[in-house]
Amino acid sequence: MPMSTIDFSIISKRQEQLRELLREAQLEAIAINPGPSLVYLTGFHFHLSERPVIFLLPVKGTPSLVLPELESQKVASASFEILSFTYGEPLETWGPAFEAGASAVALDGLSVGVEPGNLRVLELRLLEGAAPNASFVSGADVIASLRMQKDENELNLMREATKIAEGALQDTLAHVKENVSEREISGTLIRYMLERGSEGELPFQPIIAFGANSANPHAVPSDYALQRGDLVLFDWGANYRGYFSDLTRMFALGEPEPELRKIVEIVQQSNAAGRQRVAPGRTVGDIDSASRGIIEEAGYGEFFTHRTGHGLGLEVHEAPYVRGDSDQILEPGMTFTIEPGIYLNGRGGARIEDDMVVTQTGGESISTISRDLGILGI
Repeated sequence: MPMSTIDFSIISKRQEQLRELLREAQLEAIAINPGPSLVYLTGFHFHLSERPVIFLLPVKGTPSLVLPELESQKVASASFEILSFTYGEPLETWGPAFEAGASAVALDGLSVGVEPGNLRVLELRLLEGAAPNASFVSGADVIASLRMQKDENELNLMREATKIAEGALQDTLAHVKENVSEREISGTLIRYMLERGSEGELPFQPIIAFGANSANPHAVPSDYALQRGDLVLFDWGANYRGYFSDLTRMFALGEPEPELRKIVEIVQQSNAAGRQRVAPGRTVGDIDSASRGIIEEAGYGEFFTHRTGHGLGLEVHEAPYVRGDSDQILEPGMTFTIEPGIYLNGRGGARIEDDMVVTQTGGESISTISRDLGILGI
């Protein structure tokens, strides 16, 4: 999402919310490198590359940004006050730029939050050299608390990403015929998503899995050619201005064997049970229990091998994670997937996935495309 699409008041509000969360967590600053959180807090887009970039936000005072000189124009258009410190191509210029950036926010001696899943050793070592008396600790929970609840603008972008994905699937289904390969259908689906307005950086390569391959939850499209009676699993998503959708739907080329149809129907019921449990005040564990209970009661519990869902937004996997052992309370604006599955190794698998948002009174499925098993080729 280009920076110009994020209003200054939104950026300012997010930074102030983060400062308050840092205080509550007894942290005095946070260090963010390129990625979704940096976009969320500043509107700045940087590729994670061999050239380090770091954003330093103190609880009090003006934030600073260390970046390559060749990307300095990105800061020139900033809609908020920020101090920038650039370095050139020689490696010996990196350390002084990090020292200047750290000094500008008085980082040395502070307790500094970082995102352990994102911050590289490269930036960490430069920060440690620039602020040797600072302590760098996990700020993952702070960032998750900030980003989990989407505002109406974010939800609208996610709705558009879902609309693009659903339309592209409908375009693609006409191409799903006997002897077509998973790889061919993946390429067709990607093309239609781009034509309908998706950004080129998709949330993930679509998982197109035919027949026995559908029993692999993270299958990679292959040259396997579709045969009559095969299940057809589509797991795909679009990117609209940086926000993602993530859906899964089930089809078959002709009528599948009875047990395969049965597991699709059980998963459909499981998905519905999970969606019905979404409401403020409940926990994500409640959702997992409701979905998993349906599959266990049907005798397929051992074949449901993953959590029920995950958060969704600027990342395809983010907080909250819909697991049975989580007591994360649902609050309005939280967005996540519900995607139960049953996987029969060597035969076929079924998964049905929807994108949900917690409302003031319950839950809303952003995705609306039919969850029934679609029979193709008849």
